[in-house]
Amino acid sequence: MKAYELQKTSGIDAWVKVERPEPKPGPGQALVRIRAVSLNYRDLLLAEGRYLGPPSRPVIPVSDGAGEVVAVGAGVTRVKPGDRVAPTFFQTWTSGEPTAELRNKALGAGNTDGVLAEYVVLDAEGLVHLPEHFSFEDGATLPCAAVTAWNALVPQGRLQAGQTVLAQGTGGVSIFALQLARLLGARVIITSSQDEKLERARALGAEGTVNYKKNPDWEEKVLELTGGKGVDHVIEVGGEQTLPKSIRASRSGGHIALIGLLSGSFGKPDPSAAEPKKLQIENIFVGSRAMFEDMNRLILQHRMKPVIDRTFPFEEAREALRYLKEGAHFGKVVIKV
Repeated sequence: MKAYELQKTSGIDAWVKVERPEPKPGPGQALVRIRAVSLNYRDLLLAEGRYLGPPSRPVIPVSDGAGEVVAVGAGVTRVKPGDRVAPTFFQTWTSGEPTAELRNKALGAGNTDGVLAEYVVLDAEGLVHLPEHFSFEDGATLPCAAVTAWNALVPQGRLQAGQTVLAQGTGGVSIFALQLARLLGARVIITSSQDEKLERARALGAEGTVNYKKNPDWEEKVLELTGGKGVDHVIEVGGEQTLPKSIRASRSGGHIALIGLLSGSFGKPDPSAAEPKKLQIENIFVGSRAMFEDMNRLILQHRMKPVIDRTFPFEEAREALRYLKEGAHFGKVVIKV
């Protein structure tokens, strides 16, 4: 079978196209023919050595994909050949709270192969059925970005209808947060450096938009849009440079979901700014299979479709990763396998 390997951490060219034997499912496992994968900023960080060190062995990259089950191992009843599925980011986190051991087994990093291959063997308990109206390309966008947004808003954020969400930028997590929050009856404010992207966000239901290039003190604009009160929830993907502004833009008792590090590293809240507001500030570690399935029920109910910016062929996987790095995308970047 065809696959890509991350053989060292030398940048985008570290993704090397290889031939591997087609794997076979063991007990409790399923063999999935991958049809599409989607990229996350984590994939770029891994290739550049900014997330983990060099892999101890060649590892298939990318955590997010979708395909159909072609064979199952002994004892598998959750899925059957022909089922259309996507893997969970953490293969063995089905429900409840995550443990350090669970978080160390994320797909596409460390010693755990990901999904940028024609065939992958996955834990059958770590597979989720796709919404019936989804293509494989649609399904490939869900495991990391969508579940992260869902976890930030619902299980940890306890979002209520009528509340206001601030989403930073127009990448995968933020666009999913916009779509899901709107389905749940919340108001959304979104930021971007490009007016064209802000217009597209408005078309998806964003009620407030802020160009942070034109408004460097964008938190003041957010406060203005909320009548000085501040937002109830922040999807904080920027990191150290944006977190102080997110704290300023939040209402007293608000919730900030720490997700990304686009500005260089994860943000650490300044207690002198955060504590007087009694903010709930917490890291989001994607989510469990139960969260994935809860989210899918809402998606199916409303026939929601993800926003895919561009789809690349398998042979141009490195070009897809390079496109992601440029930051011109709106929504998700997908590779067809």
